[in-house]
Amino acid sequence: MTTNRTRTAAAAVAALAALTLAACSSSTGSSSSASSSSSTGASPALSGTVTVFAAASLQGTFTDLGKKFEAAHPGTKVTFNFNGSSTLAQNIVQGAPADVFAAASPATMKTVSDAKDTASDPKVFVRNTLEIAVPKGNPKHIAALKDLAAPGVKVALCAPQVPCGAAALTALKAGNVSLTPVTQEQDVKSALNKVELGEVDASVVYHTDVQADAGKVAGVDFPEAAKAVNDYPIADLAKAPNPAAAKAFVAFVESAEGQQVLTAAGFQSPTAGGSAAPSSAASGSASASGASGSASAAPSTGATAS
Repeated sequence: MTTNRTRTAAAAVAALAALTLAACSSSTGSSSSASSSSSTGASPALSGTVTVFAAASLQGTFTDLGKKFEAAHPGTKVTFNFNGSSTLAQNIVQGAPADVFAAASPATMKTVSDAKDTASDPKVFVRNTLEIAVPKGNPKHIAALKDLAAPGVKVALCAPQVPCGAAALTALKAGNVSLTPVTQEQDVKSALNKVELGEVDASVVYHTDVQADAGKVAGVDFPEAAKAVNDYPIADLAKAPNPAAAKAFVAFVESAEGQQVLTAAGFQSPTAGGSAAPSSAASGSASASGASGSASAAPSTGATAS
């Protein structure tokens, strides 16, 4: 009898030990599996080149943001193509390799999204307003938009299909100002350069460009600019050679750090006041007819990409 009880107790102890071992093994396996799963799901470190196509007016700020992005993600390199937004949009649609597109108007971004070349919905990340750029000292004493139409005043505008040109035509129409520019440039930097070189008396460009070039030109604010505020959208691209880094760069531009760099340069936050006029960029030629002969000026042969 005693022997049977002893055997029964021993069997119970052995069974308990087996169960404990099985539980430990299961727990260890689950932990290992979870650890492996976690490791597999971890985001890989970013590396490689990020190619960003950006509006010429973003050159200063995006160059700075590119350096900050590289510092935050060792192993990455950001390269830029700065040009007129309409030119960049056509390049992307035609197959130019790029990871990110930052445009100076929704209309030029729409060219790319309509071609299904964006990987995600474009988001407006900043806004920009117009300003009249004049040489230091303002020799023609330009104080208002209407002064651009005075006899003898030479004016440079961006071409109508370029966002800064479409916005300028919208502002001129709002002010009922009719003028014929002596040149129409393919990007805002080229239009501003005409003032710097003394080839024109004034140019309608972005506030950010005047601020960045404050040592060489002066700026004249005008109320009609509120009718032609430009929204700047950004998106990672569907055929991005480096999609992970592309998404990360877009997120960085939209981050608090990115916004701080942009607003310090004179850009407005996406929620800033003013009447955005994205349709103006989409209908530059129509606006041109409304602003008299501005579309009739022959583009300057010196208009080059920034």
